[in-house]
Amino acid sequence: MIIHSIKWRLQAWHGFLLVCLVTGLMTGFYVFERRAWLQAIDNNLQEAATPLLPRFAPPAGRIPERGPMDRRRRPPPPEEGGPRLPEGRPPDEPRGDRDAARPLPETGDVYFAAWGENGHQIAISSNAPAGLELPPAPASPQGRQLRTRGLNRELVQFVPAGRCILVGTSMQPALAELHRLGVALAVIGAAIVITGLAVGWWLATRALRPIADISQAAREIAEGDLSKRINASETESELGQLTAVLNSTFARLETAFAQQQQFTSDAAHELRTPVSVILTQIQSTLNKERSPAEYCETLEACQRAAQRMRRLIESLLELARFDAGAAQLKQLPFDLATVAGDCAELVQPLAHERGVMIFSELSAANCQGDPERVGQVITNLLTNAVNYSRNGGEVWIRAKANNGQVELCVADNGPGIPAEHLPKIFDRFYRVDAARTAAQGRTGLGLAICKAIVAAHSGSIVATNRSGGGAEFTVRLPESGGGGIGTRLPPVNP
Repeated sequence: MIIHSIKWRLQAWHGFLLVCLVTGLMTGFYVFERRAWLQAIDNNLQEAATPLLPRFAPPAGRIPERGPMDRRRRPPPPEEGGPRLPEGRPPDEPRGDRDAARPLPETGDVYFAAWGENGHQIAISSNAPAGLELPPAPASPQGRQLRTRGLNRELVQFVPAGRCILVGTSMQPALAELHRLGVALAVIGAAIVITGLAVGWWLATRALRPIADISQAAREIAEGDLSKRINASETESELGQLTAVLNSTFARLETAFAQQQQFTSDAAHELRTPVSVILTQIQSTLNKERSPAEYCETLEACQRAAQRMRRLIESLLELARFDAGAAQLKQLPFDLATVAGDCAELVQPLAHERGVMIFSELSAANCQGDPERVGQVITNLLTNAVNYSRNGGEVWIRAKANNGQVELCVADNGPGIPAEHLPKIFDRFYRVDAARTAAQGRTGLGLAICKAIVAAHSGSIVATNRSGGGAEFTVRLPESGGGGIGTRLPPVNP
């Protein structure tokens, strides 16, 4: 489903963050502009109210001048029972305030109104809205109040004398401008979000494209195409590095499958030969009556074939255990020189039979591991050296410690190994002289087992040709601490 897509999840999260950010920024900008507009309107109202205050709301006890006829002294208050002012006229009201509402010229977008001490309207501009009433008095006797009434913004100023001045203006132009600003901000915000989502989608698609390539390559490999590789355009990114690792893994996998197929084919071939020998001998013997001697010869031939098949099966099982990491290896400290000397003594009868002399030069070389397995490697190398050395030839075995490693060399003065065979000498079932090794009953797995044992001890084994003729095998293992007295053994004579 689409909700399980990594790309859609990333896009939804980034889109949510982008919408929140853009909405916050645009809203903040709109609020700031709205406050700025209101502040500008309030400042205009205060500027408009400043010249009106001295005219309509003078300080207490002062009567505004209306002309030369109004500059006479005010008559004293009437005595009890004396004449009174006309009804409806406050005794302290100036003559210029007789009119309840006296229209004044328009003052642009600003309108105003004034109320006297007793709350009756004394002035109003011609552009003032209808139904304008005296605002409620504040808690303090003198104060200023800004209010919004409908679509109008008004400034109400109260003075200690009890009078009130109201100055207002319509907010419709400002609201229209703010509406246009809001629409513009919404369009800009939507454009930013759409652009951000589009760019994010493109980046996510580009970044996750190797995943689709990896899935496709894995699918094709699972179908049997082991040569398939992933095209990596960006090798420095995390997915590019993953692609490189997977390509390397696929290459090793292809090599392993090829080796496994070759190994299976070779094993089947090696097992088929002794089985064929057994079946042929038995079939020939059963075709007619045989003498006891002939039956014995048939059984001996079958026994030799079965023994060869057993050796092959044991070698295959041993390699399988090493491949699976299930081989049981001891971890004991031992002296490689001592193990090498014992192996030389073990191979001595074979060397005596071929007239080959074994020379030993062994120094203390302490290491840790399985001495029996390491002895198996040394015995196999010495046996090969004796078998491939010419009659009356020489074999050398040397052991020493060298720069944190212990080193064992087995060399002979035979014909050596052809250069084209050196890279494959440790491959399974590989034989330099297939006819000769088959005749000697060898399986071609000895050096492969040696390499597996040395690798299990975190070591290495290499084969080279000596300049003076013959081959040389060198085994290197990690050196362990501990003492040990070096010994220089005499030649082991045939």
